[in-house]
Amino acid sequence: MAKTSPAQFVREVRQELSKVTWPTRRELIFTTISVLAMSALAAIFFFLVDQVIALGVELILGMGG
Repeated sequence: MAKTSPAQFVREVRQELSKVTWPTRRELIFTTISVLAMSALAAIFFFLVDQVIALGVELILGMGG
């Protein structure tokens, strides 16, 4: 395996970074909002499922007050 000097490494990193397609501000905001919305929906879904399972366990075990 060939050894690379630190200067060569930095040049290669810069070259690779220039190939990256960075998102526009609009794309970034849209995807961020989408992720937050989907996370909120997932949290609500799992909360509701947890409540239903807890209710079922309480009813089955007779600990429902």
